[in-house]
Amino acid sequence: MKHLLSIKSMDADSIKSILEHTTLIKAQRVTSQNQPLAGQTWAMIFTKSSTRTRVSFETGIRELGGKVMFLNSNDMQLGRGEPIKDTARVLGRMVHGAVIRTFAQNDVEQFAHWSNIPTINALTDDEHPCQIITDIFTYQELRGPIKDKIVTFIGDGACNVPLSWIWAADKLGFELRIAAPKAHQPCPDLIAQTDGNISVTEDCNAAAEGADLLYTDVWVSMGMEEEAAQREQDFTGYQINEDLVARANEEALVMHCLPAYRGKEIDESTLESHADTIFTQAENRLHAQKSILNWLIN
Repeated sequence: MKHLLSIKSMDADSIKSILEHTTLIKAQRVTSQNQPLAGQTWAMIFTKSSTRTRVSFETGIRELGGKVMFLNSNDMQLGRGEPIKDTARVLGRMVHGAVIRTFAQNDVEQFAHWSNIPTINALTDDEHPCQIITDIFTYQELRGPIKDKIVTFIGDGACNVPLSWIWAADKLGFELRIAAPKAHQPCPDLIAQTDGNISVTEDCNAAAEGADLLYTDVWVSMGMEEEAAQREQDFTGYQINEDLVARANEEALVMHCLPAYRGKEIDESTLESHADTIFTQAENRLHAQKSILNWLIN
């Protein structure tokens, strides 16, 4: 039984297989008659709000011939305290797969264990694997192989996106630099588990120097709204702007997983200058998610 629970738990060959198949899926979207999910119903269980993840998975499942039901915690007994393992064992007898977007990584892992159906982590506090697969695909689509390139993340280095980037760098052989305030850097013990070329600094300018990809995410992740004022103070200066872009490789890409808060983690002019890349990145969520679904059932 295959699951996609984290980049950490994947091997390099599986990631590369998904990336290669994404190219084919994108090219054949209009003409393909392949419907590997025909006759299947997938559950989408979301306790966090979503635009790109929800729309891309719902569209992708339907385009692959499946049916989809969207469930939030208010629709289910989970919202009233039913154990994950009980919900999983019920749904595992009724649906063919699950896409889960929630807070705790352990909830997704427990669901996968007890449900005995393919399970996808569509975001937890620990990882955002589908996003990073999409981002790597987008980079390679526009600039070629990511191996030996330099990826620089600016912002909250302890949130799910850079944590998934850490594991991707370890497995795919590119350099990762994370620029973040000291209080918001990834745990050194986590980086020590990898063999990758990964560095962490408080210096945005040094991290951006010669980079092939500049990447950022929101300063205030879902569930941290009460910390917003303090976090905005902490992250002042950790912004992708034209001055920072000028330090990167001349052909560097700028990415943002959206939603973007202009004037905070990225300024207006930089976002608009790189909007084609950023919205191609968003579109590619659909194609990458379809590739992930194909990989899970084959």
